[in-house]
Amino acid sequence: MILAELPDKTMIATLLLGSKYRPVDVWLGATAAFIIHVALAVAVGQAIHLLPHRWVEAITALLFAGGAIYLLVVDEDEEVEVGEEEVAEAPRGLRPFATTFVVIFVGEFGDLTQLLTANLAAKYHDPWAVFVGAVAGLTTVAALAAFGGRFLVRYLPLKVIRKVSGVLLGAFALVSIYQAFL
Repeated sequence: MILAELPDKTMIATLLLGSKYRPVDVWLGATAAFIIHVALAVAVGQAIHLLPHRWVEAITALLFAGGAIYLLVVDEDEEVEVGEEEVAEAPRGLRPFATTFVVIFVGEFGDLTQLLTANLAAKYHDPWAVFVGAVAGLTTVAALAAFGGRFLVRYLPLKVIRKVSGVLLGAFALVSIYQAFL
């Protein structure tokens, strides 16, 4: 699960949010969203397993393309400063938690890791093992992204991170489109 989430749009979103807000609030919001998504994926594992391959890949491609377009087209003028005074002034608590929860919750629908979790639940018929393993993997990547976000923006401007992330998501969309027609 960790390897599937590393290049993922929700990991990128967590990294960006972790560079803007207190990392612990971002991590907690992402973790809450992942727990709900993993529970849903495990619960509907059999149904997702029955969907035609092309539908799954087409939905995945649309989600990647949407994320790429957003990152490449939407220009947020706000640059993240990482000095001690900015960290002290960063919003805390409910706002960063809720923002992260909503972004991850919406972004994770139809996501590769959600589909992988559903397929694992359908294949192994051990929902608790799949649930615990998936949550552990996803929250580990969320922690790396949330806590590494501020470190990364010390060396790269947020605009560069967004554009590179957008190009990566665009590439993932193209791969998904290709796989839909195999």
